[in-house]
Amino acid sequence: MTTLGPTSTIPPDARGAAIALGNFDGVHRGHQAVIASAHKVAEQIGAALGVVMFEPHPRRFFQPDAPPFRLQSAAQRARALSEVGVDEVFEIGFDADLARSTDREFAERVLKDCIGAAHVSVGADFRFGRGRMGDVASLTRFGDEFGFTVDAVAPVGGEAKVSSSAIRHAIKAGDMDTASDLLGRPWAIEGIVTHGFKRGRKFGFPTANLALGDYIQPRLGVYAVRADLGDGVLLPAVASVGVNPTVGSLPAPLLETHLLDFSGDLYGKLIEVEMIAFLRDEEKFNDVAALKVQMTQDVIDARRALIGR
Repeated sequence: MTTLGPTSTIPPDARGAAIALGNFDGVHRGHQAVIASAHKVAEQIGAALGVVMFEPHPRRFFQPDAPPFRLQSAAQRARALSEVGVDEVFEIGFDADLARSTDREFAERVLKDCIGAAHVSVGADFRFGRGRMGDVASLTRFGDEFGFTVDAVAPVGGEAKVSSSAIRHAIKAGDMDTASDLLGRPWAIEGIVTHGFKRGRKFGFPTANLALGDYIQPRLGVYAVRADLGDGVLLPAVASVGVNPTVGSLPAPLLETHLLDFSGDLYGKLIEVEMIAFLRDEEKFNDVAALKVQMTQDVIDARRALIGR
């Protein structure tokens, strides 16, 4: 990955790429269509396939106090981009200077001078520049002037447009099937396993705990999930996203994952948890005995939900 400021330069051998331009949070099916468009041109002209994106996400820049909304960690996004054949990832530092740039200034300073793009693919509704003043028509004009071609890719999914916003809506509703369909893969949370109160261990249900961090908060409750412990093998599991109201509420929701066919120490390890199916809402039980009964049923329900997945 190449991190760039508005006036940065890149190595000569990275210039001349056919690029896909956007935010690419999730690298969902719509993003994949834009990347495929750039990939086709890259093959035609014998150029590298690149992706240009922004960090921080413009939404975070303009709304610094907004709740977490990310669909992926940076590492997950990098892997997803690699899987669809991206050769070069250009990360543009989004700051006040860039936010003030006109659409023409952005096209000249970033796409022409900084990256030297030979081609740019974007979504048909792509907007850029100060106050979102630029669109596909202006980008095409600037391409003619600055020496790059432009392709606008129609939305994927028709009226039910595939978008990061639609995926976030599905996740907040606990609709993992829709989120998975829009993404083209199950939505997953990745993180370092942290120490908790170890209450699950006392109940006979030890958990690997992950903070949600910058991820969008899913619907609170219990899920059937699959966990990758770093070796690519997906293990069946059941997970809770919540604050543990029965045994003492946590200050913030936590992802607590109980692996069904595993025994071992995961503290400090990086794992990824795929959220497969929502099972039930978070609930406060009258006592720990009632909670344990429900947790036993959750394991049964999770195994059933994961059959054939």
